Amino acid sequence: MTSAIAYALHQASGRFEKTTIERRELGPNDVRIAIAFAGICHSDIHTAREEWGTVRYPLVPGHEIAGVVEAIGDAVTTHAVGDRVGVGCMVNSCRECENCLAGEEQYCAKGNIGTYNAVDLDGTVTMGGYSTSVVVNEHFVLSIPEGIALDVAAPLLCAGITMYSPLMRWGTGPGKKVAILGLGGLGHMGVKLAAAMGAEVTILSRTAAKEADATALGAHHFVVTEPSQLRSLRSTYDLIVNTVSASVNAETYLSLLRFNGVLANVGVSPEPLSTRFSPLAQNNRVLAASGIGGIRETQEMINFCAAHGVGSMIETIAASQIDEAYDRVVASDVRYRFVIDASTF
Repeated sequence: MTSAIAYALHQASGRFEKTTIERRELGPNDVRIAIAFAGICHSDIHTAREEWGTVRYPLVPGHEIAGVVEAIGDAVTTHAVGDRVGVGCMVNSCRECENCLAGEEQYCAKGNIGTYNAVDLDGTVTMGGYSTSVVVNEHFVLSIPEGIALDVAAPLLCAGITMYSPLMRWGTGPGKKVAILGLGGLGHMGVKLAAAMGAEVTILSRTAAKEADATALGAHHFVVTEPSQLRSLRSTYDLIVNTVSASVNAETYLSLLRFNGVLANVGVSPEPLSTRFSPLAQNNRVLAASGIGGIRETQEMINFCAAHGVGSMIETIAASQIDEAYDRVVASDVRYRFVIDASTF
């Protein structure tokens, strides 16, 4: 076993504490990564505070990991010591089912194994990126090209792929009109990616507070989601990606879609999303949901971002600021992703 310094939570109402955890010894196909940066995802907060179910404490969150390879197993062929790499939301899967073989490990028939708060194939509980190092099977380690800095690359491993996957699936590109509902950690990546893909991009937001940000990120239009504004946009968009975690009126946004338009939901709302049949049948619209992407698509996304100069807009913090950062994320007080400098662990 190899020791690593980490920041862990011991109960939902507690505060993060510096601790030492044990990482497994390198197996033949394992990569040990010296972590440089770890992004803070709202999923980390939901999990840490037991808002999404039972947690295996002590919890070390973090599934937006960027760093450098410091050791490899004897059979590793895809990475070498010194390589710039990342780890996202998964660290394992069965790799035998139809979905895994198709490169869609996130939909593993036996369930993918999350980067933290999950039981790995060897029976150990996974610990995430709020740590100085991590050991991961090479299949789940992504290469980060030199064209993108590690700090702005870290959030791509969750926020980036969460937006890239539905944008690609539903044909984002030149001539397409794409709207992003909500300008936060996910939404700001959606704007950057959709604009880089050549689409005409609109931000739909509750208030005008972030209009200047939206323009700077590459949005062509900004719309406040007042009924009078939305009525004038009926049958406008080819794709709307809903990033908000609060409940929304699906029929309102379905009405904004053109023929064959798609409302793709990536925000996790605690409330059911429902609609009558007629808004879907009209214009042959689609109501869809999307998770993350598989390893193949995630690597494709990282390469795309490096080639187009796309990275997350971040605020770098020290490990001692994690609790404060959690509260600020819940209060929507971040532009637009917190990233922990692992040197402060």
